[in-house]
Amino acid sequence: MKKFQTLLYYCYSHIAEAEQFAADHLTFCKSLNLVGRIIVANEGLNGTVSGTKESCDAYMAAIKADERFAKTEFKIDNVEEPSFIKMHCRYKAEIVHSGLRDPNIIDPNKQTGKHLEPVEFQKMIDQEDVIILDVRSNYEHNLGKFKNAVTLDIENFRDFPEKINELAKYKDKKVLTYCTGGIKCEKASALLLHHGFNDVYQLHGGIIKYGKEAGGEDFEGKCYVFDNRIAVDVNTVNPSIVSKCYNCGTITPKMINCANPECNEHVTQCDDCGDALQGCCSTECTTNPRKRAYDGTGYYVKVPQQVNVPSKQLS
Repeated sequence: MKKFQTLLYYCYSHIAEAEQFAADHLTFCKSLNLVGRIIVANEGLNGTVSGTKESCDAYMAAIKADERFAKTEFKIDNVEEPSFIKMHCRYKAEIVHSGLRDPNIIDPNKQTGKHLEPVEFQKMIDQEDVIILDVRSNYEHNLGKFKNAVTLDIENFRDFPEKINELAKYKDKKVLTYCTGGIKCEKASALLLHHGFNDVYQLHGGIIKYGKEAGGEDFEGKCYVFDNRIAVDVNTVNPSIVSKCYNCGTITPKMINCANPECNEHVTQCDDCGDALQGCCSTECTTNPRKRAYDGTGYYVKVPQQVNVPSKQLS
């Protein structure tokens, strides 16, 4: 039996004095010996935490006991070891960075796409008048996505609003949005409705819940997650690997962060290229004096980037 759990969750609910809440919540999480990453904003919570089952049970009970977060739904994974090294709880402007901060335009508590449970989503995805829309970033859908899904060329979710015009041709379709855990779809589906899309849905609980409740059928590849597991299996019905090594093109399910912290790009990379390039995405990155030691995983504790050093954009 696996000794630890990892919890993925979010909740859109107004938090007064959210910055102070973040500081207090960090202390509370540490008192439970949890590790993870939580974002706190005036609009709510977005977190992934990991620890023993007892600690995770205590955390979930505390969250649900707070009337602001009583509706929170947790996706629970049993894991061999904690999925983080440290505990972070930070105050930010949004719980998922989208640039959609005006509640008079986008407010997930007032209007979003129709929530589909995994089995309902599964029944709809092959209908002719349906478009499946992946609202995640390039590195995420390059690793895995639903069969026949429309993907967007975006580096970050904050680029999603710029793609609305490209999607206008689907206004007469049923648009089914999905993401990792559901949080991005809350704002993405609301924005689509705001721009005149009339029949918009979202996969409730995201890919992770779909894997648990519908066997992950027709999800091709693996699902990127924001912890040291990097990628998790979803499909137990008809699994496949669709991602290719960024360097040599070999089919591989492995995702890494470049070992050069000034690059730190997410790329899929096979073990042979990982060994040859010491965990870097390119020969150029292997020469960086700050290059981190590669242990075969491609996961690193975050290191602050130097000021005025732009992130390298990979094609």
